[in-house]
Amino acid sequence: MTVLNILAANPISEIAEQFGVDWWKLLSQVISFSLVAYVLAKYAYDPILNVLAERRQKIEEGLRNAEETKKQLANAQQQASELLAKAGTDAQKIIDDAKISAKAIIDRESARATTEAEQIVAKAHEATVREHQKMLGDLKREVARLVINTTTKVTGKTLNDEDQKRLSEEATKELAA
Repeated sequence: MTVLNILAANPISEIAEQFGVDWWKLLSQVISFSLVAYVLAKYAYDPILNVLAERRQKIEEGLRNAEETKKQLANAQQQASELLAKAGTDAQKIIDDAKISAKAIIDRESARATTEAEQIVAKAHEATVREHQKMLGDLKREVARLVINTTTKVTGKTLNDEDQKRLSEEATKELAA
């Protein structure tokens, strides 16, 4: 019995014959489709999936880096706040010491003590202002550096001097606000 005789006895083959199905052509089309599907899967679909997986990984890495930078920025801001609080405490201690010294000197030399106390207070204030300005400058530079590093990592490109300057200025404006 041949394949055609076996197919002819089958009710499915009878229906297929009524619709004009040529089994050899159908088989050749199935084989052709399978070959095309295999070639596409091997040389197009898998490489595209690999590229998408790499991109997804880079995006996740960028997000992790951004989160780490955000934590570093928060840590830097906390340290700056602590330094400012310490500077304020130190300044207050210096001011308190100056007042105690001024009282002792007033008892001995009223006129001279007044002048010296004012000078001490002025110096303490200037030192506090200088320390505050220095810490703000350090904070601005650190934030600008973190912004530039984050931007470089997230975008995946090296920033030129103009881009770095612009980002630094924007970060400084944000801190000033």
